[in-house]
Amino acid sequence: MKMSNLFGRTLRDIPAEADLTSHKLLLQAGMIHQVATGVYSYLPLAWRSIKKIENIVREEMDNAGAQELKLGILQPRELWQKSGRDEVYGPDMIRLKDRRERELVLPPTNEELITDTVKSVVQSHRDLPFTLYQIQTKFRDEPRPRGGLIRVREFDMMDAYSFDLDDSGLDLSYDRMVEAYKKVFKRCGIETVIVDADSGAIGGKDSKEFILVTESGEDTIVLCDSCDYGANDEKAEFERLSNPMESPATMERVDTPGIKTIDQLSDYMGVGNHKTIKAVFYLADSEIIFVAIRGDLEVNEVKLKNCLGVSELRLATPEEVSEAGLVSGSASPI
Repeated sequence: MKMSNLFGRTLRDIPAEADLTSHKLLLQAGMIHQVATGVYSYLPLAWRSIKKIENIVREEMDNAGAQELKLGILQPRELWQKSGRDEVYGPDMIRLKDRRERELVLPPTNEELITDTVKSVVQSHRDLPFTLYQIQTKFRDEPRPRGGLIRVREFDMMDAYSFDLDDSGLDLSYDRMVEAYKKVFKRCGIETVIVDADSGAIGGKDSKEFILVTESGEDTIVLCDSCDYGANDEKAEFERLSNPMESPATMERVDTPGIKTIDQLSDYMGVGNHKTIKAVFYLADSEIIFVAIRGDLEVNEVKLKNCLGVSELRLATPEEVSEAGLVSGSASPI
């Protein structure tokens, strides 16, 4: 096709809300059109590129033995209520009702529907194992869409699901998917770093992320210089160095007027941060939680959320702390 016949036009003036270079270039080249906050239309140039990427993904998934299907987008909310993830996803999942008042959802992922579909088809263990995948539009009501196509409310995703006889079979399917992803990124010319990650609301005991290192990224990863260990900071584990044993000091009451931070307390007491304990208050599923942590460490909120088994976790406001009869900066587990 001649460029003169191509639908779309380049922009001279870039919209002020475009802050990332990738977002600016996509708009300037006439590849995307913003429909609403976090929702974009792909114009012909962008769609041609996406179809090429999809073809690479399909080829590698097919080579890995996976079978493509296409699930319905609108799903009964009942499926999500039955699994318990309707509450887990909370306001991130878009819910609606049809004219008969039946509750439906626009899902961010498809574990519920694929499981329900397979349940109606598989009759025996002899039907296993197999892996199914699809490339489909997903929805997530992002509270703060940003970065053009990086964080949006409507997006295309390839999701694959294996159904195996046992854990060893699951491990084999998992490894096949890892290798397929490696080949996809290699064919696309993208260098990635594979790290351990938290599974989040999707669940599961193991999860890997393929990270593209860039200045506009939103995640932080840690890598070991002497081995191949790498992890997202939400999942990272470390070996805590033991401090030298010291004789306990005599317990005494000490006034700390006007001291609100651990640094101030350490200076006032003449001790290192690692010899103090700080109090952090959270609201976990509407319940006040008191976290005591060593003064030189920070609370990993993802790990805390997983430990508590709650669906929502956030820092408590000063008003919520006060209403609970507590005082910020002056709490102790003792």
